[in-house]
Amino acid sequence: MLAPELAAQLPIAGLRASVAANFATTVAELVELVAIPGIAWEAFDAAQLERSADAVAALIRSTGLDDVQILRVPKNDGGQGGPAVVARKLPAPGMPTIVLYAHHDVQPPGDSALWNSEPFVATERDGRLYGRGAADDKAGIMAHIASFRAVTETLGAEFGVGITFFIEGEEEAGSPTFKDFLHEYRELLAGDVIVVADSANWQVGVPALTTSLRGLVDGTVEVRVTNHAVHSGMFGGPLLDAPTLLARLIATFHDEQGSVAVAGLHTGPEVALDYPEDSFRADAAVLDGVQLAGRGSLTSRLWAQPALSIIGMDIPSVDMSSNTLLPSARAKISMRLAPGQDPAAAMEALAAHVAANAPFGAQATFVPGEAGQAFATDTTAAAARTALWAMGESWGVPAVETGMGGSIPFIADLKETFPEAQILVTGVEDPDSRAHSANESLHLGDFEKAIVSQALLLAAVNAGALGEQKADTKG
Repeated sequence: MLAPELAAQLPIAGLRASVAANFATTVAELVELVAIPGIAWEAFDAAQLERSADAVAALIRSTGLDDVQILRVPKNDGGQGGPAVVARKLPAPGMPTIVLYAHHDVQPPGDSALWNSEPFVATERDGRLYGRGAADDKAGIMAHIASFRAVTETLGAEFGVGITFFIEGEEEAGSPTFKDFLHEYRELLAGDVIVVADSANWQVGVPALTTSLRGLVDGTVEVRVTNHAVHSGMFGGPLLDAPTLLARLIATFHDEQGSVAVAGLHTGPEVALDYPEDSFRADAAVLDGVQLAGRGSLTSRLWAQPALSIIGMDIPSVDMSSNTLLPSARAKISMRLAPGQDPAAAMEALAAHVAANAPFGAQATFVPGEAGQAFATDTTAAAARTALWAMGESWGVPAVETGMGGSIPFIADLKETFPEAQILVTGVEDPDSRAHSANESLHLGDFEKAIVSQALLLAAVNAGALGEQKADTKG
């Protein structure tokens, strides 16, 4: 936590007042951002993504920064990556630099019939702002901008910390040029602390620092039994079709309790934070009577253990089916990895499991896909301790340290490129935000607290929190 004598130096009341006085403007600017359908997928209008980057650049310039650029790097197919906004305030001599990351591109809206209001018309209902990108991640952008405004307005020339805005434009498309972008603009993006505002709080009213992320590997398994399709009546019985044998292979991925049964995978230590089962079932929309899988606490199962899902299959649809024994069938496997797991070793373990469990002697092949590293925060580091203090001060309740069952693969790229930087994963979402789904929304009360929290973090670093807490850790 922050040393009391350092906390006493901070203009906490002034920062709160600044955020509150400008909050209506902040929300109005967020509403304007939500109105721009900037989607980085090739099937959507690229001009809207450019419009989104231009709007973010204009908002950052409105804070008084002049060094604002829209940058991109080439893609492997010869095209251009998504437009990223990079803006800088250079540090005073001897002061650290904080990089503020978010992304301005959004997910496609999906079926408009599932929305209770237009996806790109931000609509406030019962203290929440609904709209695509309202939470993920345009609120992250506005939290960065609004907190920067608050510290510059409150501290003026005394604010000597360097600030770099890094607002990516292709995160929802998998950040295909992210690593190349870091390599090309490494000097522009270097910092002592990197704040990634793309995660969630524990619940409404309870802030969280995301301290672990599971890694990811995926791949495709194919089961083949014959050289071509044959009549099910003439040959069925002695010969089992490929979808049936694929199902039997898939069944070997989990044991009787539903835990992943692939040998050689890492499991982290038990997580103490409680996630009540009724809350999990409600958050995940689990049907009555469906039993939960696995062993240990729910938080351990979500954050510290591997999870394996079948996310796609290639077999004929019911409407296109015929009385045929199919020669082959494929399935796409997605496996989340506990922090500490080497993705290459996990991929090898998955391939070995497929080879060892081919049913009835069928030919089973595994084609590796993507891989992403897990992430774990050093919570004894000065930046993490300061962030936890700032969250608790803003919300008025202690912040919790949470994991995330999902993955943010680009964080591994940040860590590889900037190994000395302290990475903080924060966010503005909550379990009701429904990011990526219809009726995505942002809790406005927690949004204001998130801005105050980040303003406190920036002010504390400006007052010497990183240096003071480094000395405290050594002592």
